[in-house]
Amino acid sequence: MEASVKKTKTTKSQSDTKAQIIDAYMDYVLTENKMPATVFAFCKHIGISESEYYQHFNSFEQIEEQQWVQLYQNTKAVLHNDEVYASFSIREKMLSFYFTWLEQLKNKRSFAQYYAKKNESHMRMGKAMDDFRKHFKEDTKSLIIEGVATGEIADRSKLTDRYDDLFWMVNMFVLNFWLKDQSSNFEKTDAAVEKAVNLAFDLIAKGALESLFDFGKFMFQERF
Repeated sequence: MEASVKKTKTTKSQSDTKAQIIDAYMDYVLTENKMPATVFAFCKHIGISESEYYQHFNSFEQIEEQQWVQLYQNTKAVLHNDEVYASFSIREKMLSFYFTWLEQLKNKRSFAQYYAKKNESHMRMGKAMDDFRKHFKEDTKSLIIEGVATGEIADRSKLTDRYDDLFWMVNMFVLNFWLKDQSSNFEKTDAAVEKAVNLAFDLIAKGALESLFDFGKFMFQERF
């Protein structure tokens, strides 16, 4: 019994240290607009040993990777806790994902801006997004299989296996658009999400030309 209690306390302490590292790192990069010079300097700055740091992370990039994965996990948790979500069509589920993800991003906008500036390429956004991309594509593949089964999505042999890439492109487009959006409550981003998702679904179903024209007109007007 005593050993069990000690183990619980140790786990909690490690969890607290990990949270401390993440919070301190985020505070540092958003204040200084750059990574700490070294792990040693960073650990000294927040008052922990290097060995404590390496129990949780091997690099600063891993901390940033954790941020993107956590944002995705938070988004999925919100969606799956919504009783209505399960009854949505695949198109509605994807729309719900992007809108919910944007709500989660609002809490981390400064981090997203810092990360985008550091990585420059908004379509890929750096190595720290690899795990996020992996989780996103796995879950999207499951939705695509569901959509093919219900007839919402056209099965085009090997091309169907690449549909998840299309939605990842939508994901990056939405992020890039949102980072530049200065409209009240990001209303233009909401419109961009709807048009991009509708276009994507028309491309993997039928009737693409009308959505393509509507999307192109919107992008021309906004100059994004």
